[in-house]
Amino acid sequence: MKLWIAHFAFFVVTLMLWQGSVYSATSSQVPINIAIVGKTKNDSFYQQSYKGCLRFARDYPNVNCIYDGADDYQDVRTQVLIVKELLRKGIDGLLISTTDSQFLVEGALKQAAKKAIPVITFDSDLLPEHKAYRLTYVGTNNFDFGMALGEEAKRFKSGEKQFICLQSGHQTTPNLNQRIAGVRHALSGQSEKRLSGENGWVEHYRCPLYTLGRRSDALDQLVTMMKYPDPPIFVAVAGFAQFNPDYINRMSQFKSQIARQQRVIISADTENSQLKALQRGLSVTNIGQKPFEMGRLGTELLHQFITRRIKPAQSHYYLDYHYCNKGNVETCTTNH
Repeated sequence: MKLWIAHFAFFVVTLMLWQGSVYSATSSQVPINIAIVGKTKNDSFYQQSYKGCLRFARDYPNVNCIYDGADDYQDVRTQVLIVKELLRKGIDGLLISTTDSQFLVEGALKQAAKKAIPVITFDSDLLPEHKAYRLTYVGTNNFDFGMALGEEAKRFKSGEKQFICLQSGHQTTPNLNQRIAGVRHALSGQSEKRLSGENGWVEHYRCPLYTLGRRSDALDQLVTMMKYPDPPIFVAVAGFAQFNPDYINRMSQFKSQIARQQRVIISADTENSQLKALQRGLSVTNIGQKPFEMGRLGTELLHQFITRRIKPAQSHYYLDYHYCNKGNVETCTTNH
């Protein structure tokens, strides 16, 4: 009897090990398609996130990274259409930067949920009321990031009353609105309304400026502001104008004034085009994020869930950020 039990136990253990090895071999061979969708496709920030996915895939050859997004600007409808098309073609996971939370959830993420396709947001999270439609968020704490931009602006306050202009993308984009709130809180102690004199800070009557991510509009807005006789401190809560290939050429007219701090340009992000402008003295500070790691970590978390049903341990994975100026522009960051 004891011998029979021992043989049976050995058989069960052997069967479990065999099944595990079969599953492991199968799971390493079955293609896993993970889509990375930014707000815009032609943006080096989101391209770095795609490269982060590719870096993860080097160690997992069955992982396929699919990159997409609205071609030229932050188009909420195009983003939804792209996600719906990806779901139709068949993906196993979605890593997405939110342009409009309500529109994205109603238009595509409810469909993803019905198909049991896991979603992780990066760079720009869903609104709190929609967080059931994603596993976690990977990226910058955007309110704190806005606070950092606001603290940087304080260094250039030149009088009892200081005008400031904030430049954003789409009016409904969660991360950009959080950054605006952070800037306002840093300068005034409140984040709900426009600055109207608190601690000497006043928002210019034409601002915030909204670009929808259109680079030509963003640069036109910046040049217009810089041409005022006494322009406001200009704070862009994302790269916008500095992603425009004509930025250096058109902003060179203000170089001497920027050097004397008569024109102050502070911008989020530290992409290569922005660092070139900073090196030439065509902005004063850039505060950068880690888009490559957003893509790499987001892909890793999706892979763990898809292959082993391991849910992310945190509701947010916040990454740090860094400061670049003309003095440290060579060493402040590494772009991929």
